Amino acid sequence: MKNVLFSFLCLSLFVAYAGDGSHVAKFTAKAPVIDGVANEKCWETATWYPMDQRWLGEEFDSLDFQGRFKLAWNENKLFLVVEVIDDTLVDFYPKWDTVWWDDDCVEIFIDEDNSDGNHQFNHNAFAYHVLQDYNVVDLGPDKQPHLYNNHVQTKRTKEGNKYTWEFAITIYNDTFKEDKKVNETVKLFENKKMGFMVAYCDNDRSKTRENFVGSIPISGEDKDRGWIDAGVFGTLQLVK
Repeated sequence: MKNVLFSFLCLSLFVAYAGDGSHVAKFTAKAPVIDGVANEKCWETATWYPMDQRWLGEEFDSLDFQGRFKLAWNENKLFLVVEVIDDTLVDFYPKWDTVWWDDDCVEIFIDEDNSDGNHQFNHNAFAYHVLQDYNVVDLGPDKQPHLYNNHVQTKRTKEGNKYTWEFAITIYNDTFKEDKKVNETVKLFENKKMGFMVAYCDNDRSKTRENFVGSIPISGEDKDRGWIDAGVFGTLQLVK
């Protein structure tokens, strides 16, 4: 009984820590190979965080969807592993610029300077939709979708109904411009804080996503605000 109680308390503390909007990424001297396997040493010591906040859709069970993620970093990139258990993976819209959010995809939210605020049609923050064909989509200042494939490198592997997505993310700030030939990237450093959250668009059988499940609790009735308001992001701290 004591062991059961201890395990329950540990689980409760983990969920409370992971769900309060604060996440930590540990430094890695050796960058992981982005192959969807995630077997490098940096991932062995990284903390798993749950992706269990239902932002849109009806209640679902663990057979339908489960999600978790972990993080690492070096000076040049933020690294992310997302593990998803999903009973059905669909891609109704093969064109990347057509309702890309209604197919199964991972969405990564990054606010480089943790400044909050509106980012719907600007680059105060980014909301990268990473599609199954590895295209990376967000809205630009012209209110149109753009590809940001050079911002996010990714690879996905499958084992049964478990999908492992591995990412290397280059960080840009709010000076990024689509028509600029070369945009300066942001160098990462110890104790830097960024706005961050990650989510999964889950669709099983319909023309619109059936669930939108994220890593951060969002208050109020409208929980689908991350693509507009960086103020709902959590805070990610980079540590050694």
